[in-house]
Amino acid sequence: MTRDEKMSAILAKEEYDARDLVTIVELLRLPGGCPWDREQTHQTLRRDMIEETYEVIEAIDADDMTLLREELGDALLQIVLHARIEEEAGRATFDKIAGDVCRKMIHRHPHVFGDVKAESVGEVLANWETIKSEEKSRTTLTDKLTSIPKQFPALMRAAKVGKKAKALDFPDAAAVAQKLREELAEVEVALATGNENAVFEEMGDLLLSAASLARFAGVDPEHALSAATDKFISRFALVEELAIARGADIVSMSDAEKDILWQEAKKILKK
Repeated sequence: MTRDEKMSAILAKEEYDARDLVTIVELLRLPGGCPWDREQTHQTLRRDMIEETYEVIEAIDADDMTLLREELGDALLQIVLHARIEEEAGRATFDKIAGDVCRKMIHRHPHVFGDVKAESVGEVLANWETIKSEEKSRTTLTDKLTSIPKQFPALMRAAKVGKKAKALDFPDAAAVAQKLREELAEVEVALATGNENAVFEEMGDLLLSAASLARFAGVDPEHALSAATDKFISRFALVEELAIARGADIVSMSDAEKDILWQEAKKILKK
């Protein structure tokens, strides 16, 4: 079909599907299409992919299924845009990319599409890791560690590295807690010396140990920190509200006065 024929076909429709999205993105990037869409590259779209992914997560966390449907559409648009760029370069198409992941899913689920037995989630995950390592030619534990993208959020990456590095893991949570105390002491020493490089390094060690302790406790450190940040914002907002109600300026209040309001806010929010 020519560009005009595709345009007419799209405009004549009242309901659309995934194939129509592929066609719409093609039309946006063809000559005569959208100037913004035509100049996009994998690199310029990188931030958009990150933002759309987090917006999907936001909808999931809010348990808002209407918003989730919208955000999944936005994320799918990013996939189709990247696929279109690859098609224009002659390296892949949306169908080829979909075909690749279909083959991957069939290969990694031999307990569904083959004769391998996997009765539990644990067995499924173990098979998945074995097959994935074979596909990627990861023969050592170090291969598995270095395969974790550096672009992951730092706490998420630390947790994944710790999980895969069990050959050098702590014996139990108590040992990790002791290590955490040791790292905190080293941070305090570094702060006392005023050595910025040492502070940077020791803070990293402290956070890595905290991520390990969260893993032993069965807590997702990324989720836990996000929840703690939300809690802090809620308390801060209430402290500021209490200060304003009493005609005070939170910025100019003494530390003792702020602490009184902070404790009051904690009690109110626990009710």
